[in-house]
Amino acid sequence: MFRKTMMKNNKSKGSVSSEHKEIVRDDILQYELLEGNGPKGAPKGDPIMQVRDLHVSFATEAGVCRAVRGVNFDLWRGRTLGIVGESGSGKSVTALSLIGLLDDNAKVTGSIIMNGEELIGKTDEEMSEIRGERIAMVFQDPLSALTPMFTIGDQIAEGLITHHPDMSKQQIHDRCVELLELVGIPQPEERLSSFPHQFSGGMRQRVMIAIAIANNPDVIIADEPTTALDVTIQAQILDVLAKAQKETGAAVVLITHDLGVVAGAADDILVMYAGRPVERASIDDIFQHPSMPYTMGLLGAVPKPHIAASQRLVPIQGNPPSLVDIPKGCPFSPRCPLATPECSLSEPNLEVVDANSGHLASCRRLQEIIDKNMKYTDVFPVPDLLPADWADVPRDQRPVTLEVDHLVKHFPLTGGGMFRRTIGQVAAVDDVTFKIRQGETLALVGESGSGKSTTLMEIMNLMKPEDGRIVVLGHDLAELKKKAERKALRKDLQIIFQDPMSSLDPRMPIYDVLAEPLKVHKWSKEKINRRIGELMELVGLNPDYVDRFPAQFSGGQRQRISIARALATDPKVLLLDEPIASLDVSIQAGIINLLEDLQAKLKISYLFVAHDLAVIRHISDRVAVMYLGQVVELGETEDVFTHPRHPYTQALLSAIPVPDPVVERTRQRIILKGDLPSPSEKHPGCRFASRCPVKLRLTPEQQKMCETKRPVLTSDDQIATEFACHFPLDVNDESAPF
Repeated sequence: MFRKTMMKNNKSKGSVSSEHKEIVRDDILQYELLEGNGPKGAPKGDPIMQVRDLHVSFATEAGVCRAVRGVNFDLWRGRTLGIVGESGSGKSVTALSLIGLLDDNAKVTGSIIMNGEELIGKTDEEMSEIRGERIAMVFQDPLSALTPMFTIGDQIAEGLITHHPDMSKQQIHDRCVELLELVGIPQPEERLSSFPHQFSGGMRQRVMIAIAIANNPDVIIADEPTTALDVTIQAQILDVLAKAQKETGAAVVLITHDLGVVAGAADDILVMYAGRPVERASIDDIFQHPSMPYTMGLLGAVPKPHIAASQRLVPIQGNPPSLVDIPKGCPFSPRCPLATPECSLSEPNLEVVDANSGHLASCRRLQEIIDKNMKYTDVFPVPDLLPADWADVPRDQRPVTLEVDHLVKHFPLTGGGMFRRTIGQVAAVDDVTFKIRQGETLALVGESGSGKSTTLMEIMNLMKPEDGRIVVLGHDLAELKKKAERKALRKDLQIIFQDPMSSLDPRMPIYDVLAEPLKVHKWSKEKINRRIGELMELVGLNPDYVDRFPAQFSGGQRQRISIARALATDPKVLLLDEPIASLDVSIQAGIINLLEDLQAKLKISYLFVAHDLAVIRHISDRVAVMYLGQVVELGETEDVFTHPRHPYTQALLSAIPVPDPVVERTRQRIILKGDLPSPSEKHPGCRFASRCPVKLRLTPEQQKMCETKRPVLTSDDQIATEFACHFPLDVNDESAPF
């Protein structure tokens, strides 16, 4: 009923010739817009949207912030344009300018033409007739984008009522049910009356996609739609987004910092830096032949989950420039290993790398890069791994630094009115067992709600657990009776949190932040001064910055400060709770390298919690996969990644986005149905049974065994990995993710 007639192709465009080029000029920029050949071939027909010389600036107390400077691109039906770059590169501002959702303080110039109609200069009232009907947006945080006081059905129906007032109530209801069913919400009829807080994060994002496609728009903008989601839910959302694009025939703008996501979802890529495009090409060209040093740096900084880590990551040194005071010349030159004095004279224009594919890049040394066929390893030197003289000691000969044995932690579930009563319990951690040895990194992985962070908190409490046993550096926590004993042990056990800005006191200078734990342990002022200087140098920060406050540092620098504070008392075990989740990929690489260096120097043991399995494969020695409070697989990292025995592990690994478009298009992906069950539910058998793809292939008797008998960690003679599954995968299973 709402499907729009697809635009007919007026002409077929193959290789690029002069008549297929459009040159946009102003005093600063010369841009040649070429048509790239992506996985779907060259674009056909007329573009649905044309963006020309887009500039966006904001007036601030510090001066004029030039957030977007001369952006040009076209959007075609059925194709996805990925926009990538570090935080502050202008990605989101570009997207918001397309849909007219910028603040009144924004000054927008240039041209955005959609179906022959100019959008820049339209009033908010005029844009409201276009938003939701012809152009829609999926925001990063669905909980903030959805109104908590209205039901899901009301919020989906709003766009239909606004743009189609002639629709009857029954038609609106039927369309809402159809949309929820399309995006994979179970029991769509009943869920229309639910409120946003009653949905999980993945289901809320599905609702956002349903709202976006309600009127079959011509353009869908997805701004970091999978950033806060688990890898399995992320795979589901990307699958739904692709299905929505197929259903509507819309052009999609996908904004993300995850190069693995764009490798599998995008057809064309626009790389932005300091508010300006620095490279544009098809997805294959960008990954196989990056020609701008910044793009090379981004690709070199990304861990590769589909191959074993053979070298260190390549961080991009320094930070992006302030958009209020952009340096003269190429903005990337202060961070670029290829920079020459000429690079600081003027900003280079986008130039043609390959006229046949439409590849454009902006660099003064572009021709040299092309002629020498430079790779990122030729531009960014790969740091050497610090030698560790203890690394040759076999694992079983190293002392155990942390042991967790059958750990249990349940939280009461209360209900009632004035007089609260216990109506159940949440099994946050339910029988977790593992060991960590000196100089080893054990990664805890699993979806949100699997009990990873609760496990860390139980260890950090240094108290007798509810059930089970925790031994830290040979000390059983149940046997610690005195406060002094816990205080002495705590200096050897430290934690690093996900958000450094929340964990650092904004009112304290860095000197006081680092000195605080040392003062607790009665260090002298002279020793504290000496130790703080050592710590700043250890994490790669200038010791002269100790009088600054946390707000004066970048995100990556703040995380380095958090690491320095954790190392202040020279601990033997570090617990890391998503320490790189909030960082750009270029900054993330530097933090990962730093952690590897510290481990080599200090023989620290890491218990590393992360949802990014690509990082886990790069940094960890062993992996423990958790599901609903239980460890379902435990073993050497390479064994787990190449020969997963538990179906849940296989599904997790298959959902990892791989930063290689060729691999992404050919690999098998297992999409788990539904969300993680509630840990308050009772599961007499295997907790993964309700989502297990292997169970569907079993006999009724075997399925009953999965539903009634709880599996425990075991191993067989095929491989050393331990797994909790009645019917494990074969080590030679051809459907292994990597």
